[in-house]
Amino acid sequence: MKYRTEKHRIGYVELTYFLIGALLLLLLGTIVKGQSTADARKSVRAHTEMQQSLYRDYRGVRLGMTATEARAKLGEPVMKSNEQDYYVFSQNETAQIVYDAFQKVVTISTDYTDGIGAPDYRAVVGAGALLQKPDGSLFRMVQYDSEGVWVTYYKSATVVPIVTVTLQLIKK
Repeated sequence: MKYRTEKHRIGYVELTYFLIGALLLLLLGTIVKGQSTADARKSVRAHTEMQQSLYRDYRGVRLGMTATEARAKLGEPVMKSNEQDYYVFSQNETAQIVYDAFQKVVTISTDYTDGIGAPDYRAVVGAGALLQKPDGSLFRMVQYDSEGVWVTYYKSATVVPIVTVTLQLIKK
């Protein structure tokens, strides 16, 4: 059995077709995506810079409070640690309070089973429409750069939907 030792060379024509094909694939990817991520971020930032956060606290707990102050407002958590506390207020409402290394509140996340007791999404993320994801869930995030926070509203598409509202400091 003999092996060929000839070298395969790509000619200018083949190279040109390859480069045109690669450029078309890149262009098609951009068109399918709809817009670049950078453009989306710019429009969100431009929109949110002028607004103030509508949803600022949960049961009196605000971002930046100490763990001691938060626990004084919410009571004794079901699960307690230096990093996070977990509260169960009813069968339909739970909350997680997350702390940084200095024991300051950096995240407040609440879950409402079947949406019972959940705030209206407009009171959390403003009057804009919620985005529907392919799985049927609804979501919207608003970033308030001037205040250094972001807030999200999420409603699952499960048989018993869960509404999650999260307020968090923007990491710098």
